[in-house]
Amino acid sequence: MSLRRRTIPRPLAAGAAAVAVALGLAAMPVGSIARPSLGQLQSQLGAEQAHEQSIAGAISSLARLISSLNGQIALVQSREAAVRADLARERAQLAAVERALTRERQLLVVLRARLAWARVLLARQLVTNYEQAKPNLVSVVLESSGFKDLLERVTFLRDAQQQQQGIITITQQAKARADAAAQHLAALRATDRQITYATAQRVQALVAMNGLLHSKQAALQQAQSAQQNALAASQAKGAALQAEISTVQAEQAAAARAAAAQQAAAQQAAAQQAAAQQAAAQQAAGAGGGGSAGGSGGGSGAPTPVGPSYGPGGSWAIPNSVVTCESGGQNLTPNSAGASGYYQFLPSTWNGYGGYGQAYQAPKSLQDQRASQLWNGGSGASNWVCSGIVGIH
Repeated sequence: MSLRRRTIPRPLAAGAAAVAVALGLAAMPVGSIARPSLGQLQSQLGAEQAHEQSIAGAISSLARLISSLNGQIALVQSREAAVRADLARERAQLAAVERALTRERQLLVVLRARLAWARVLLARQLVTNYEQAKPNLVSVVLESSGFKDLLERVTFLRDAQQQQQGIITITQQAKARADAAAQHLAALRATDRQITYATAQRVQALVAMNGLLHSKQAALQQAQSAQQNALAASQAKGAALQAEISTVQAEQAAAARAAAAQQAAAQQAAAQQAAAQQAAAQQAAGAGGGGSAGGSGGGSGAPTPVGPSYGPGGSWAIPNSVVTCESGGQNLTPNSAGASGYYQFLPSTWNGYGGYGQAYQAPKSLQDQRASQLWNGGSGASNWVCSGIVGIH
């Protein structure tokens, strides 16, 4: 019996081709070529979330600084209120001095007029005494025509002497009062100049204190605004990355489902081909089969936040920000607590460091020396309330 050569039926060849196509599709990478991998997106999202946490921490720190500044603002405002109270008191004192000056000027005019009139009377009296012979008791007795006339003459003579002595006394008193009024007027003018100068110093100190306070407020508000903008931008970028990750995950899930369906179809086609080949092998004493697949991913990166920095500066014996807050850079006269000078020394502290009188009366070089001793490289910063206000502890 002769054997005939058997060929694989066409349906089986088509099934083998389908298996090859399915295996080739399964071996292709999943996702769009232009889109970053899921690992890269997740790495970027992690870096952005770390950046968000850093910015949030900076904002929290700024919030604490602003809260602390509010307390410092209250302290500066209380200091400003005290300075304004001193200013109001000095202005009231200045108004009282000006009223006293007006009264003294008016009084001085009156006294000088009285003095001038008394001098005229005295001059007339002296001229009269010079032109007329001075009567004596003998001539009065001899010229009198009787006791009554004698009594009248003696009385007239006594009254004339008393009147002359009264004019002399009035003249002396008027001159003394006029001299005293002139001296008092000079003292009031000196007081007026001193109060005017102290008032001007208080005003300059207030301007410096307000300038320091407003500059610090503006700097903190600007820093907070910048950090909030950076946080909003980072949050928006994180949301965009999260949305892209969700899209990639959805695409990968769809591709996985398609690959699973293709693999099931390939397995079904392979099973059909194997069954057909087995049947053909039984008939022709032959057999065959095979297949394979693969995949890939990776990436990372993170930004570094930056923050503000602060540093001292100035030409004073202590940081100039403390001096600006304390006195506005002015050699102030004593306030209601007795503090005075550029560095606002209390009398007890000033005298305790070998000073004489009060601080504002000493030259700036001596005030610088005593302030440097008290500051002691920063260990004595707590002696100035304003050290805490400007952030020096």
